[in-house]
Amino acid sequence: MSHDRQPVTDPLTLAALDTERHVARTGWDQPVRLFALVPTAELVDREPQLADGLATHDRVAGALSAVEQDELPDADGLEDLLARIAWPDEVAGCAVAVERVVLPPAAERDLPEDPEAAVRAVAKHPDRADVRLLVAVTRDGAARCLLRQRAHDSDDEVALGDDIAPGLVHALRATFD
Repeated sequence: MSHDRQPVTDPLTLAALDTERHVARTGWDQPVRLFALVPTAELVDREPQLADGLATHDRVAGALSAVEQDELPDADGLEDLLARIAWPDEVAGCAVAVERVVLPPAAERDLPEDPEAAVRAVAKHPDRADVRLLVAVTRDGAARCLLRQRAHDSDDEVALGDDIAPGLVHALRATFD
């Protein structure tokens, strides 16, 4: 990742950034949130009243809008949830926001093998970091990952990359298979 600031112009990155900021406005300690990414032009064709609220970047060709999916099915974890998701043809992509606790690699090596004991150890670890990942993919395979740290909770400190969370990228791509 680079610390260079560059203008963002591609529709997937713009949609991911808008979605991440939307999630961030409601604070921390949230459940998993899932979004369909649909072509903004098609959304406005179906719902013309939405046109008045569009930002300039929402009006460019190829722009994507996030539509939150309420009432997610019961699942045993995020992988199980995503394995149950399939999208209709009108959906051009999807995004998921999930919060996690991360540790430095050296600290992970020292965790107990018992899963419950490991969870307790992570919760108490002085080097733990709370993060929120937003991963967005399109049907054609493009992906964007955003990472916000609770300790640096600011829109201008969100990391952006294509491979921050490769497992989530793969799982979201599989929802289109």
